[in-house]
Amino acid sequence: MEACPLLDGVDPKAFIADKAYDVDPLIETLEARQIIPVIPSRKNRCNPRKISFQLYKNRNIIERFFARLKQFRGIATRYDKLQSTFLAAVQLVSAILEIN
Repeated sequence: MEACPLLDGVDPKAFIADKAYDVDPLIETLEARQIIPVIPSRKNRCNPRKISFQLYKNRNIIERFFARLKQFRGIATRYDKLQSTFLAAVQLVSAILEIN
């Protein structure tokens, strides 16, 4: 359950993910923190959950943004050694992508 430590510093209203994140411990953690899990159920789940597919459609926007972000060689290969420098590069490239 690698996603839980990433949620410690943020307070989202919803958690949008694909079927790979359909695990009970993660969903229980999200519900305990009152975060809406927008994760489609796997085929083998006995009791599939209902999700808002209207919210799930937004996942496509995020996926396309990361695909465009990875087209920049310095971001994809992470040439920057320092976390602050890498974050600055990601912010700069994000601003460039937003302008276009």
